[in-house]
Amino acid sequence: MSKGSEQVGSGCAMTGAGVVRVGRGSVKIEAPVYICESASVVGKKESEGPLGDLFDRVEEDDLVGGKTWEEAESNLQKKAVEILLDKAGLSAEDVDVMYAGDLLAQSMASNFGLGSFGIPFYGLYGACSTCGESLGLGSLALLSGLAERVVCVTSSHFASAEKEFRYPLEYGNQRPLSASWTVTGSGAFLLSAKQDGIKSQPRARIAGLTVGQMIDSAFKDSMNMGACMAPAVASTLERHFQDFGVEPEAYDKIITGDLGKVGQRILFDLMDEKGYDITKQHMDCGIEIFDGATQDTHAGGSGCGCCAVTLSAYILRQVESGLWKKVLFVPTGALLSKVSFNEGNTVPGIGQAVVIEKI
Repeated sequence: MSKGSEQVGSGCAMTGAGVVRVGRGSVKIEAPVYICESASVVGKKESEGPLGDLFDRVEEDDLVGGKTWEEAESNLQKKAVEILLDKAGLSAEDVDVMYAGDLLAQSMASNFGLGSFGIPFYGLYGACSTCGESLGLGSLALLSGLAERVVCVTSSHFASAEKEFRYPLEYGNQRPLSASWTVTGSGAFLLSAKQDGIKSQPRARIAGLTVGQMIDSAFKDSMNMGACMAPAVASTLERHFQDFGVEPEAYDKIITGDLGKVGQRILFDLMDEKGYDITKQHMDCGIEIFDGATQDTHAGGSGCGCCAVTLSAYILRQVESGLWKKVLFVPTGALLSKVSFNEGNTVPGIGQAVVIEKI
């Protein structure tokens, strides 16, 4: 046991002020970690879906004022952070650390989009799970004393993702029904342990984390990312329930990201094999963001921006209102690159779990 740790029960150890380790990669957060404010920026297609009226800004121009798809995605992140800071009544100088990521090679959307803010920066890559990864690391930064205010931001863009992972749009390739539609959008969140100096009231608090494990189930179909990611989500959920000593009923909603319709069905089967029924609590951001009846998105939405804008625009509203008092937010990622895919590698998955509660 490391110096300063105090064993408090079977499988539990105090790891610092207000943090209790409850398993391998899981912690309960008892100190204040607030989601003080959030912002969402989306494209035209996303605004035409069921959540369209809830987003902070809609970009009618797919290039978002840029000359390339990559520049467009950078501009999405920049606009999301600008809106976030304006809503909170803060400047960039008031933020200590920024965690950001996207789907592009070397996280170029984040690197080129956010440098002008001059905020100390950690670049992340967890594929579509990056929103959960950034919220988890941002929470730990607050608890460690590294920062008093943290910004977490992620993005994706349909055209930049197609160019990065699949085919240029000009090719006009057909997509199988198992494929998902990458969300054009960016979500940004302000985390703080204090409310001082922030114009808006905190929207929710982060009460726990379970860090995902990379699960490789030997899938190679990049057009069926739901199937690639579902085993990883099942692994994270099982470990979370065991570490925290809870059943699915402990949460008003168990919210995954980007599994879509195919991945959701697989997840239900996998959890049933593990002895858990999550069908009543489960919601998937990739299913919620688009209207499957009127929008041709096949299995649903995906991308780093999918979970982020859904959390900002919809989920946090439900928690604030008290309709949902406690949710388990589990963004999911398919860990592939165009190099790994072209070399014939499999597509491992990961799911990062964040407990979000009403204040």
